[in-house]
Amino acid sequence: MDIDRANIRARSLKRVIAALIGFVALGIAIVVLREGDVPADNSRPTTIALAVLGDSSSHSYQDSLSFPPGSADRGGAFRARTFQWTEVLARVRGNELNLGPWVLWGRSGQAAWLRRAIGLDAGRTPRKEDYLYNFASSGASCGNLIGGTLQKPGQASQLVELMDLDPGRWRSGIVVIRIGNNDWSAVLDDQARDPKAPKVRAAAAYCVEKIAAAIRLIHARHPNTRMLLVGVDNEMNEPGAFDKYRSAVAIANIQTAFDDFNARLRGLAGSDARLGFFDLGIWFRNLWGMRELDGTPKYKAVVVGEELRVTNTIGDEPNNAILADDHAGLVWNALWAQSLVMRLRETFGLPLTRISDEELERFVSAP
Repeated sequence: MDIDRANIRARSLKRVIAALIGFVALGIAIVVLREGDVPADNSRPTTIALAVLGDSSSHSYQDSLSFPPGSADRGGAFRARTFQWTEVLARVRGNELNLGPWVLWGRSGQAAWLRRAIGLDAGRTPRKEDYLYNFASSGASCGNLIGGTLQKPGQASQLVELMDLDPGRWRSGIVVIRIGNNDWSAVLDDQARDPKAPKVRAAAAYCVEKIAAAIRLIHARHPNTRMLLVGVDNEMNEPGAFDKYRSAVAIANIQTAFDDFNARLRGLAGSDARLGFFDLGIWFRNLWGMRELDGTPKYKAVVVGEELRVTNTIGDEPNNAILADDHAGLVWNALWAQSLVMRLRETFGLPLTRISDEELERFVSAP
């Protein structure tokens, strides 16, 4: 009798375990398979496809999933008119440069990894509201470009899967790779002490290696696609760092490390006619200037139109170059979009219409 009861309990336990396994498997299947379809791009084929790999320097600010309305992120009370450079381009040159439709698309890294493991496209990670071809995400570092066997798929491989669906669009397409700030800012103190410090050299080498790997991955499937590599920001120009690095030695060391990193990227871009380089350090210096030789912050104001003076300060109002959450403000991004169009014209001979100063002023001053 006791043996029968034990057998009954054992069979019941097995059924419960089997049911639990079934529920777990069903849950995994739902997570893995949902959002499986890539949103369609029905735009005109005459527009030039533009994809982005990067970090928060390129993650669109109007992403209401990542930055819910009413949050302090990305512009605060001025958020409705605070745009990332991608959003500026889509609004003023969307008829020439195609970032894809604005979509809520993507999935978690775990779901993307599982889909890849069973032979399905990974899609985009993380899930966000952004342009279809924008794979940049806040917090990303150079390691997120490629990913790994036991990691979520990298941005470059996710982009290639999307490009493979319409290879003709990408024969004349452009990929902007703008990443490295999170890796580089983590060693800023090391740069100030010694520009040749092992941590500094390792961070630069690692990012250049990952960017080179992303280029190879894309060109292996889409050899005609051109890419623009963007240098990192010089973090000593961030307003949050103004009370630090107040010596000629520290300033010189940081600048040396910064120049060395950019030289590596410039060299990588110079190795192939399909590649170009945008020096963000020179661009910033030409607009706002730089610190004094002793480290004293002494920046110029950028004048937009007749009244708006934009200083290298923090705040959500448009007269600040940097937002309160330490990301580029509206005017900073609009000016960079203007320069980016020129760089794409010069480097790749693209038939893009210049963004005039008058057009830029109208855009940033619109209600």
